[in-house]
Amino acid sequence: MANTTSSSRLQQALDSLRQPENLSLLANIQRGIEKEGLRCSDQGVISQKPHPKGLGAALTHESITTDYSEALLEFITPVFNSAHEALAYLEIAHRYTYSQLDGEMIWPSSMPCILQGEMSIPIAYYGDSNLGKLKHVYRHGLWHRYGRMMQCISGIHYNVSMPDELWPLLFELEHQRQPQDHELKDFISARYFGLIRNFRRYSWLLLYLFGASPALCKSFLNGEDNELEALKQHTLHLPYATSLRMSDLGYQNSAQSDLMVCYNTLDNYIKTLGKAVSDPVAAYEELGLQDEHGQYKQLNTNLLQIENEYYSDIRPKRVARNGEKPLEALANDGVEYIEVRSTDLNPFMPLGLDVPQLQFMDVFVSWCLLQSSDDIDDAEYSRIQNNQHKTVMEGRKPGLMLERGDDQVSLQQWGMAIIEDMRELASVMDKARGHTFHTDALNQQKLKLADSSLTPSAQVLTAMQEQDVEFSELTRQLAQQHRKTLSEPLAKEVVALWKNKAQASLQQQAELEANDDVSFDEYLNSYLQR
Repeated sequence: MANTTSSSRLQQALDSLRQPENLSLLANIQRGIEKEGLRCSDQGVISQKPHPKGLGAALTHESITTDYSEALLEFITPVFNSAHEALAYLEIAHRYTYSQLDGEMIWPSSMPCILQGEMSIPIAYYGDSNLGKLKHVYRHGLWHRYGRMMQCISGIHYNVSMPDELWPLLFELEHQRQPQDHELKDFISARYFGLIRNFRRYSWLLLYLFGASPALCKSFLNGEDNELEALKQHTLHLPYATSLRMSDLGYQNSAQSDLMVCYNTLDNYIKTLGKAVSDPVAAYEELGLQDEHGQYKQLNTNLLQIENEYYSDIRPKRVARNGEKPLEALANDGVEYIEVRSTDLNPFMPLGLDVPQLQFMDVFVSWCLLQSSDDIDDAEYSRIQNNQHKTVMEGRKPGLMLERGDDQVSLQQWGMAIIEDMRELASVMDKARGHTFHTDALNQQKLKLADSSLTPSAQVLTAMQEQDVEFSELTRQLAQQHRKTLSEPLAKEVVALWKNKAQASLQQQAELEANDDVSFDEYLNSYLQR
């Protein structure tokens, strides 16, 4: 049955999943959220203050850390089987954080707040342990390779895994027999990679529906050449853009532009990405590993210092065992979940997204999994890139045409067809949960295809024009509103719990620093040899 058409494979899965004994499977999708946001002053200028001690240690805290910059907060939820619970946890993390921010705000847009030159972006510091130094040096490498500007763009990563009990059912549908244990691991990885290929084919739809970065503060480009248009004195934009965050703006490095990572099989993915992690680049060798004072400038001189340096809109993931690198974990045990990385912060929402968006994402990802997914050849790879670029730069342009196979089709028409194809799946997922949230989410997004003025990207531009304000001023006002919303005090026992988390993380970092028994040079060498 491997050659069934996409629609028949999807229909076959739906027919099986709506059976009473299987219905609960679709209620047990697991998800977690990683959400970034820059700390800034009340005037909307990037913070120069260190990570607040009341938040704990960014190196070891399970829920509140930093990404590239010391000012770039990252909130990480545990795994939940409910979108409502995941968002509720994210809200508590924000509310606790605001209790520790001492007058600062969390910038609610993906494109950064007011920057005062590249060196106003402080690189994240993780203490004096070897692990902390490794993370810090990696970020120095990003600075030297790509500049600091693009590293302070914020986004939301959505981590999704399917219920363990679903896989034997899908295997049996495809092979007409029960799987052996050794077969199931490979099958799961293959189907996750099928999901990833379909996601890449259709992710332009997510950029249109949820893209919320059509404009930016001129300080972000710092005088660099660009193709944007002036909207106001300090604001650049494109009139039909959806997600400038997902464009190559601010990307000052061409080394990755020719890197083609193959998503057709796990082996090919490991091989192509592994090569990038191990092959040196002349420009990085010329940059050198250390400066004249012996300070590390990068971890190594390879095309990618580590796997996570590869910028992609979706990644196959596995929680690594102690000492394992990401690719090593995938090679040993297969794909465990996927990380969707294409989501902008919606500046009108205190947490950057809401439950209907999560419900839509659940349907979309499940739809990508359950239908057939042919390998992507070079021609299709190019079409995918073109469709994404067009949607990012001019997704709301009336009559915009995308490439579907050898044909041209309007974004609206294709988007409507995809949503209608997802409708039956949404209905089955609703039945499993005993509500209509997934169908409601589809209907809500369909309205945006009928009327582009309802998209977040259009609403950002409309708000700026109606209020006659710069991007930075609109976003600063929204940050102030969200600070008020998220400054509602938490219950005493909740505050105590989060204070304990912070204290435990500080203690854990201190123990790491005390227990290092080799020099950083030795530690780094050992890490790179793995």
